[in-house]
Amino acid sequence: MDRRVEHPFAQNRRQFFGRTATGIGTAALAALLQQDSSAAAVPSINGGGPASQDLGVMGSTHFSGKAKRVIYLFMSGAPSQIDLLDPKPKMKAMFDKDLPDSIRQGQRLTTMTSGQKRFPIAPSIYKFQKRGECGTEISELFPHIGSIADDLAVVRTVHTEAINHDPAITYIQTGAQQPGRPSMGAWLSYGLGRSNQNLPGFVVLHSTWSAKRDAQALYTRLWGAGFLPSRHQGVALRSAGDPVLYLSNPAGVSAATRRQTLDALAKLNQRQFQAVGDPEINARIAQYEMAYRMQTSVPELTDLSTEPKHILDLYGPDVKKPGTFAANCLLARRLAERNVRFVQVFIRGWDQHGSLPRDITMMARDVDQGAAALVKDLKQRGMLDDTLVIWGGEFGRTIYCQGKLTAGNYGRDHHPRCFSVWMAGGGIKPGIVYGKSDDFCYNIVENPVHIHDLNASVLHCLGIDHERLTFRFQGRDFRLTDVHGKVIGDLLA
Repeated sequence: MDRRVEHPFAQNRRQFFGRTATGIGTAALAALLQQDSSAAAVPSINGGGPASQDLGVMGSTHFSGKAKRVIYLFMSGAPSQIDLLDPKPKMKAMFDKDLPDSIRQGQRLTTMTSGQKRFPIAPSIYKFQKRGECGTEISELFPHIGSIADDLAVVRTVHTEAINHDPAITYIQTGAQQPGRPSMGAWLSYGLGRSNQNLPGFVVLHSTWSAKRDAQALYTRLWGAGFLPSRHQGVALRSAGDPVLYLSNPAGVSAATRRQTLDALAKLNQRQFQAVGDPEINARIAQYEMAYRMQTSVPELTDLSTEPKHILDLYGPDVKKPGTFAANCLLARRLAERNVRFVQVFIRGWDQHGSLPRDITMMARDVDQGAAALVKDLKQRGMLDDTLVIWGGEFGRTIYCQGKLTAGNYGRDHHPRCFSVWMAGGGIKPGIVYGKSDDFCYNIVENPVHIHDLNASVLHCLGIDHERLTFRFQGRDFRLTDVHGKVIGDLLA
């Protein structure tokens, strides 16, 4: 079905036929309006909306998926897999030796290191230990994440073509390096709809970070709807003031007055929809209604005072500080409990081109306990089986040092050819390591996982065939995985 976006000031074919109202024009108009009414039905004034809206365009999943929701912990800036999840002990003997040309193979470099005369190898200064019954080796920087090793699938061979941050983050989030495509959360909202009428189907949380360095910007398009109807975009919750801007009624405006205003706006918008047939009008009505219901649901959601002490202790002392990663992980669990389909927790500060040991220690401390607590909390509530948790960034870091190398200090440049991600719950096989990189953590030796494969596997866990969830725009059927991607069956439980 063609649901292309139309320019608000253009007279489209539907409007032309509607205004001429003669002969074949009338018949064409009737057919088009019938399509629009089924694709973007007007929600009821009192909220709730029709079943087609709640279920998304798919109506039901393509097959029985084990996951009902996703919590994506995104490490913006690209954490060093060599220091966290992919140990390379043989590099100890190669300290300060040049990376062999046979390993680099003339591969692309960033402008930050392309001018270096040498590419000296910088072994990790951190110890790795086998954790859990599965024996997965995890860095000492992650003692809490190590405690959930038996629940994790660590993928050490994720790769991408993008070598700079913005196109790389855009790529893994939307399936394209160029802006304008829908994000993963928007695709899920479009396909599966939402399960809670009082909260969005896609929520974004931004975390504070400890590393004292500049961080890459995160643009709203990373959780945007692209060419999908705008109601599918992510809603970002703030850690200070109103969780959502303008959610509270202005001074002097009562709830009854707001209700009357929304009812009047809905009637006007419905008349406009009948006149022009633009589905974005219905998205606007739905967003007004959602905001009205969120006035009650969001304050209750963000009130962590109702959590028992043992749960707060599980997440650690930072959980009591709004906006920290730990606090956002607890909020993510509360959102999952309320059946929010997709929750994305961003934390910046991982772009460690220099002074990596200083900064990665702080960043690991920021995320370690909160991420592990989230998995443990979901598991003890019986929710991990149908909640997929993902931890990872946009690419990895190089084995060679950027800048000056010493025995205790080094930096690492961007490395898209090989990096690590872990996943837990929601249909993922627990306690495994998938894929193998070479001794330099530079090239993939076995079982490569492209980011399209990763996204295809996530959709599969949710019961979605990634090739069948599409949207026609500008004469082409688009999807999250573009024209690529395969499900990695060995990752599935």
